Amino acid sequence: MGAASVTAAGERSDSGSAVAEFALIASLLALILAGALQIGLVIHVRNTVIDSAIAGARQASLADQTPRDGQKLTRDLIRVSVGERYAQKVTVSTSQRGAIEIVEVRVTTPLPVLGLWGPAEVWDLRGRSIVEDVDRD
Repeated sequence: MGAASVTAAGERSDSGSAVAEFALIASLLALILAGALQIGLVIHVRNTVIDSAIAGARQASLADQTPRDGQKLTRDLIRVSVGERYAQKVTVSTSQRGAIEIVEVRVTTPLPVLGLWGPAEVWDLRGRSIVEDVDRD
């Protein structure tokens, strides 16, 4: 006889099918878990880079600091948190909105698709801060 046994009525029994069903369901659940973990990693990287850009913008906006200080802080925070690859392209610029001067730190990073690996320079994440005005009363 083959892998399945035949009962007296001529029907095949289900013995051994639980193992096959478990293998199919377990692999599907493993893929779902891996996808959920990857989404969590993507959100973590995005939030970490944005928070680093905001901290760098705040640093650059202080009266006794320069845009280069904000850029360095942003790079250092990203390097420590998610790695060197994500801190490659960090730019700092200033703009004027009415009477208010704003510092913007812009970070262009890879999109983590598989673990921390993914296409380079896909995300354009920014942090902004109002420049400190020490002359104002």
